[in-house]
Amino acid sequence: MVPGDIGKLVNVSDPAVSPDGRTVAVTVTRADADANRFRSAIWLVPTNEGPPRQLTAGDESDNGARWSPTGDRVAFVRTTSADGSPPRSAVLVLPVAGGGEAVTVAESAEGIDGLDWSPDGERLAWATRIPDEGTGPDVKDRDRGPRQITTLVTRIDDVGWLADRRRQVFTGRIDRTEAPRQVTTGGADHGSPRWSPDGTRLVVVAGRHDTADLDEVEDLWLIDADADRTGAPPEPERLTDGTLLWSNPSWSPDGTRIAGIATDPSIGFKNARPLVQPVAGGAPVDAAPGLDRTFYPTLGARPPVWLDDEHLVSTREDRGRVALVRLDASGATAPAEVVAGDRCVVGFDARGGTLAFTSTSPNEVGELSVAPLNRVSPERRRTSFTAAFLRAAPPNPVERFTLTSPTGEDLDAWFLPPAASAEANEPWPLLVSVHGGPMTQYGDQWFDEFQLWSSAGFAVVACNPHGSSGREDAFARAIRSPAAAIEPGTGWGGIDADDIVATLDAALERWPVDPARVGLLGGSYGGFMTSWLLARTDRFAAGCSERAVNNLLSEEWSSDVGGHFWRELGVSHIDNPEEYLRMSPATYVKDLTAPILILHSENDLRCNIEQADALFVPLRLLDRDVEYWRFPGEGHELSRSGSPKHRIRRAELIIDFFQRRLGGQPATELPAG
Repeated sequence: MVPGDIGKLVNVSDPAVSPDGRTVAVTVTRADADANRFRSAIWLVPTNEGPPRQLTAGDESDNGARWSPTGDRVAFVRTTSADGSPPRSAVLVLPVAGGGEAVTVAESAEGIDGLDWSPDGERLAWATRIPDEGTGPDVKDRDRGPRQITTLVTRIDDVGWLADRRRQVFTGRIDRTEAPRQVTTGGADHGSPRWSPDGTRLVVVAGRHDTADLDEVEDLWLIDADADRTGAPPEPERLTDGTLLWSNPSWSPDGTRIAGIATDPSIGFKNARPLVQPVAGGAPVDAAPGLDRTFYPTLGARPPVWLDDEHLVSTREDRGRVALVRLDASGATAPAEVVAGDRCVVGFDARGGTLAFTSTSPNEVGELSVAPLNRVSPERRRTSFTAAFLRAAPPNPVERFTLTSPTGEDLDAWFLPPAASAEANEPWPLLVSVHGGPMTQYGDQWFDEFQLWSSAGFAVVACNPHGSSGREDAFARAIRSPAAAIEPGTGWGGIDADDIVATLDAALERWPVDPARVGLLGGSYGGFMTSWLLARTDRFAAGCSERAVNNLLSEEWSSDVGGHFWRELGVSHIDNPEEYLRMSPATYVKDLTAPILILHSENDLRCNIEQADALFVPLRLLDRDVEYWRFPGEGHELSRSGSPKHRIRRAELIIDFFQRRLGGQPATELPAG
């Protein structure tokens, strides 16, 4: 695999099963090299026999397909962008049988998500942002009035400003006899609308209280969907108790309960739970008591799907894997794995006796599989969009292994040998990769970066150190600050850094790796760890620090999640700024002497571009060996959702840097710019 192959990968996502269980709608996303963007379309996949059929096509991007209750129509979101103008979105409804015309239910100058059909099939609900007057995307910045800031949560990476464009929920009739109706108002973001089974109410997620930016709590709220449609939107009724961060709500078939994924935001590194909230009020029930794992996987969460009034399915992370598990809504019985193995389930749905899911493994790009809910027959793969690519460029093998942390605990790790070597009889150069988060995980999934590095002649090793998800709460909280009053740990750069070095040692013991040609790389928290270890040890000959946190103190006020770190670390930067600086790589920049490549996006709101400058400026003043590249127009998610050209260029820069510094396959000449 080479960097240009990034544009050849196809992503299959967001499966939605038809009411009769015979067809699955999915979103298929491909790169459009000429337009330098990714385009998506809706495809229909029979669950039994027959090839997938493309339902939508054109220059637009379509996603989020949802079946009507009768199964004869599909609603979806279309995003258009022409002549360099800001993208626009629309809610469309299209008959699944050939020959019908799409009906536009609503349009918005902002993105649309959260589509949900009313049970009678006459209305849809969705969420979109509503710019304040005079602040729409067509208005130039110099023509806008000043923004008044009253909250910590003012911007979100890849979304932009929130303060003057709050997310609200709408409903609209399919027959367009009435204009779409806004059913939420106020200075909070509202999302995830879901109709009650009787069609009289909607549940939405929002942090509507005055201190939502301080405590990060978001509740479930009920809205009367049939209130006076000519007056002001109805006042929502708070269902939950104002202590948890809720997401992904889903009504039980009898309408008496709402399941969702929730976590306690008052303390960082807390596993998200599958909770079932009675609509009549009272405390929620944990559907997986005693199972200390997160139900909000790194690859994203979906609303739990009810199988009947007492059982539901949801995804659960566990030591690098993501399984689909069956849950008892009462929590009386232990969760049972429905889809398991050395892979990661990403999306799922179940209706009409059919379970559909997309999954990925280290040597397989995500595709769609189906299985009967009664499991009388095995699961079957129903798409093969990347099969031709994998035949032409067979993936390099990934070996999962376990090593022992300096604390004596098992750590999960993965290793790839170099695909080939110009020095076949010589020890291999090695890249040690660190994931972001920190509370995320590497796992049994396709990761194009590992394939790229391996194909370029490097062995690759990665682990889930302390602080990662997929384990117990205590495992993640081990890197809270030692100054924390509750559950203190080693802080960032403590036991987690020791785990990374232990992973390097394990690779040296198991494989023919050259200890003099070891590189280190990672993004976000992984960028922090790269900057940190390059200044704290001489074990690494070079490193690539990408979208890194280099100054934790300034990160607390410059990040789009500013104010979050004191909960995660357990200590306030106001009371103890010295502790933040102690854990900041920029504090130790004088000790960073290894060659380093800094990559950062100029529109990154999670780790502001000043985080890269905090490393580059002192290194340049010290005349150190540093290379610095800034990507215009990109955010924190460059490596995952950036433009095709920028993603390819990023991979080229990393490979070229390490080939020059460590060896590997001969470096190819890079294009200018």
